[in-house]
Amino acid sequence: MKESFEVKGKTKYILGIQHVLAMFGATVLVPITTGLNTSLALICAGIGTLIFHFCTKGKVPVFLGSSFAFIGALQMVLSEEGIAHVKGGIIVAGFIYFFMSYLVRVYGVEKVKSFFPPVVTGPIIMVIGLKLSPVALQMCGYENNSFSDSKSLIIAVIVIATMIIISSLKKSFFRLVPILISVFVGYIAAFIFGAVDLTALGDAKIVGLSNDAWSQVRTFPKFSLTAILAIAPIALVTFIEHLGDIITNGAVVGKDFMEEPGIDKTLMGDGLATIVAGIIGGPANTTYGENTGVLAVTKVYDPKVLRIAAIYAIILGFLGKFGALLENMPTPIMGGVSVILFGMISAVGVRTIVDARLDFTNSRNLLIAALIFVLGIAVDQIAIWKTVSLSGLALAAIVGIVLNKILPQDK
Repeated sequence: MKESFEVKGKTKYILGIQHVLAMFGATVLVPITTGLNTSLALICAGIGTLIFHFCTKGKVPVFLGSSFAFIGALQMVLSEEGIAHVKGGIIVAGFIYFFMSYLVRVYGVEKVKSFFPPVVTGPIIMVIGLKLSPVALQMCGYENNSFSDSKSLIIAVIVIATMIIISSLKKSFFRLVPILISVFVGYIAAFIFGAVDLTALGDAKIVGLSNDAWSQVRTFPKFSLTAILAIAPIALVTFIEHLGDIITNGAVVGKDFMEEPGIDKTLMGDGLATIVAGIIGGPANTTYGENTGVLAVTKVYDPKVLRIAAIYAIILGFLGKFGALLENMPTPIMGGVSVILFGMISAVGVRTIVDARLDFTNSRNLLIAALIFVLGIAVDQIAIWKTVSLSGLALAAIVGIVLNKILPQDK
């Protein structure tokens, strides 16, 4: 194990605040951009983290937050079929984690990973970001081939510039929370331009969930094949993301979490957390690299600190006025943050390909990537039987996985 600073007294409670700050911006951005409830997302992140620690015997210092990979599918299903079908799709995605956990236990992690090589996962991750990019520009005031709303554009540019500046700071804790700082600066700019509506803030409870949140909690999940096919297959992509996060976390801490408690246990924790999020009404959960970054900076690897952060997240979720402030965030602020984050999702896909040193002079790799790009970006949904349809992303993933197995490898 690498050198770790010992946590004494009340220090761990202060360190827990840092982890909340690190995960906060990304966790609340997912419900903001999809239409889900931000308070429920925070509560589900906290509960999910505690569930994960229970499944992994409290040995892995990981925080779970809202997964960006599901944004496009959640937006589509929520707008077309409603929150009940979103909850059903997320629950099934959680069970896919359980299924992957079982396969890892039976066949070993390398055998399972062979179905998801970089030539498949890299382009799919790129498609997720590229597919969302028009939505980000629309939130910045772009429509009909021009930026018709100059105020929205200015606010969005201020947010983007703030994120770039903060992210460029060297050896600063602020680099871990560029989203949070950018949102704060964006709120100031939006207030100056008269784009902030505080009506909902005045009506919100000081402590307690809003009526909208309770409505989502009480909604019973529905399991339509269309919603399941749109949401659940994305868990096959985030499976690879999960492996990478656990390996990275172990490298920072100096332990092999793939062996102890085992990747099957971490997948089970992620899956159970996602199932609970689906039942409550939050987004699908995933392990957060932002919090691994905090571990690297502080050199405090005690999992108890992450569990304290989880409790903080749950408390924040029950602060009504805080939730109202998040839910009524001006659209240009969301747009500015989304431009960077959706682009970064695609960039992660590029990094996946570069790190694997894929040879694109090889026609096999070109064919797989080309079909994933075209199907994933061009197809919104495709009808496959009666009222059942398949999302473009799911179709692209299926085609990529199949082609990777049937096309012969160059010797």
